[in-house]
Amino acid sequence: MSAGALVSPTTLIRNARLVPLADGDRVSDGPVDLLVDAGTVVEVGPGLDRPAGAEELDGGGRWAMPGLWDQHVHFAQWTLASQRLDLGGARSPEEAKRAVADRIAAYPGLPVIGWGHRSAGWEREVTVSELDAVSGDTPVVLICGDGHHAWLNTTALMHLALPVRDSVVREKEWFAVYPRLVTLVGTDGTSPEAYRRALDAAAARGVVGMSDFEFGGSREEWAARWPHGCDRLRVRWATYADTLDEVIGAGLRTGDPLPGCDDRATMGPLKIISDGSLNTRTAWCCEPYGDAHRLEHPSGQPNVAGRELRELFARAHGAGLDVACHAIGDAAVAEALAAYASTGARGSIEHVQMARREDLRRMGELGIRASVQPAHLLDDRDITERVWGGRSERCFAFRWMLEDGIELALGSDAPVSPLDPWLAIAAAVHRSADDRDPWHAEQALTVREALAASVDGQPTLRAGSRGDLVLLDRDPLLRDLPRVEAGDTAPLAAALRDLGSALTMVAGRVVHDGR
Repeated sequence: MSAGALVSPTTLIRNARLVPLADGDRVSDGPVDLLVDAGTVVEVGPGLDRPAGAEELDGGGRWAMPGLWDQHVHFAQWTLASQRLDLGGARSPEEAKRAVADRIAAYPGLPVIGWGHRSAGWEREVTVSELDAVSGDTPVVLICGDGHHAWLNTTALMHLALPVRDSVVREKEWFAVYPRLVTLVGTDGTSPEAYRRALDAAAARGVVGMSDFEFGGSREEWAARWPHGCDRLRVRWATYADTLDEVIGAGLRTGDPLPGCDDRATMGPLKIISDGSLNTRTAWCCEPYGDAHRLEHPSGQPNVAGRELRELFARAHGAGLDVACHAIGDAAVAEALAAYASTGARGSIEHVQMARREDLRRMGELGIRASVQPAHLLDDRDITERVWGGRSERCFAFRWMLEDGIELALGSDAPVSPLDPWLAIAAAVHRSADDRDPWHAEQALTVREALAASVDGQPTLRAGSRGDLVLLDRDPLLRDLPRVEAGDTAPLAAALRDLGSALTMVAGRVVHDGR
């Protein structure tokens, strides 16, 4: 497909029920019709006339709402996830090593790329030499589930031109080397065919758009795959500092169509990873970790801070680019807010995993969006209690954010969590992945609030809405559920996790039809 505006069919959707996304929205209790023309909803009401030449779809009384967005995805990594050794269940280094040995025995001669282990819950640090002992000359790269460090054997270290050491590769050093993994495994996992499969799966979950924060990715790669069936969803592509000069030189501003694509693929923000992660103990905090005696940096540390951070914010802002600043620890959140305040930049803080209440109030005053990943709290609950202790009451503080006037935008950080908006919504509502009570239930969202934070700021469907919508077999507000005991959100979460899309439309085009 050539660059320019997409030509979409005129479509009349009959017999659909509207989902009110805001308290006080007044919508018809009965079925209505929706007319979508030129990628926009142009009319909503009962018994609409069918324009000449318009396609007609039967909604079958299903529930219609704006399509869902994942506001934080590493899409190339997500497409590769199905080919990687799944180490999410490894509870110790020994279990991870057994899985590696089994993979090498089953596929001798092939490199092993693993994903998903959570070493923060292991009782000891790992070494390169013990991985060498089970892998021999086969390259092995085991990427931690938060993406912030990797456990490599010596063969892999040498292949990727890294200094040989007996410890894991962390943070900036790992981010820099990640794009070179292609020299080990080739490009099959990021072919147009692989992308189409991943995009189709997302559309089946009701996803109409995503913000792509892939490490080492380029806008040219999206332009190259776009005409090969990878134009299913809306995409906002983010640049990192290493490609910022090229983006500025091309005159691209946030919201501009990417050259070589149509206007569904646009320039996103400058992504900055200002600190590390909880699992790697590199998130930058105001106070030391509970196991600080084991750490080189007892309170974590910034990747980018001070003058360097402000200069990046200012350059992006001056070039018309928003900023998406990764900040997990409370010190990193405060530093990011200071950079926003001093430069006038606009954008988001990604993750906001732990924050002081006064910083959230400032965030609301500055108009900075909170791009959060609720499913992370399911994975991080126990380690947070262990190493942040009493500070857990201000982790994933979604209720405070809403009270302080902060716009919430939900995402997954796939592949750290699955690219599944219903899992994120369920986690925001229930805050538990097992039989335990919700973790800090006082910070939970209502179903309506979580849905509203998942649709890229789109209102209840009406004339003027984007033609990005879904039809659902069940009312996503779950008003059909039997009354449950006050505060019992487990049935809500179970029902939300089972939801998917019967039909997904992007810019007026049907990209998934499972009716």
